[in-house]
Amino acid sequence: MSQVMEHGTDAATVVDEYDAIRDTVQLCLDGEARGDVDKLRAAFHPDARMFGSLAGERYDVPIQELFDLAASAPADTGCYRSRILAIQQTGDAAFATVAEEGYWGTVSFVDYLSLAKVDGIWKIVSKLFAHTGGEPPELG
Repeated sequence: MSQVMEHGTDAATVVDEYDAIRDTVQLCLDGEARGDVDKLRAAFHPDARMFGSLAGERYDVPIQELFDLAASAPADTGCYRSRILAIQQTGDAAFATVAEEGYWGTVSFVDYLSLAKVDGIWKIVSKLFAHTGGEPPELG
């Protein structure tokens, strides 16, 4: 766990904020794994965007495209696993690094998620991903 502490922040607040950020990121991972758009909508800000490339194709798109893709082709086809590698937070801004393996069977990613605390709730405002291995299935 990486955590940037602000002057005067007590330990309970740091832990509470970390847990809230982690829970939001986990909603995203669970939503992608199962194709659960309700979980994805709970995790992402409605104006969020996704950026990255997969097998030479750019995906610089509104987050709705991730929702549609997850609904039609959930990540977990039997061997998907993911881990939150790091979380950093200062005030109402946070950043999470995530590793995903076995996405659609063989694909691996590292995701960089930017989060903002909006109206007291942590939301992912952007997802930047790097395809680090495996061949994606034909998606259509």
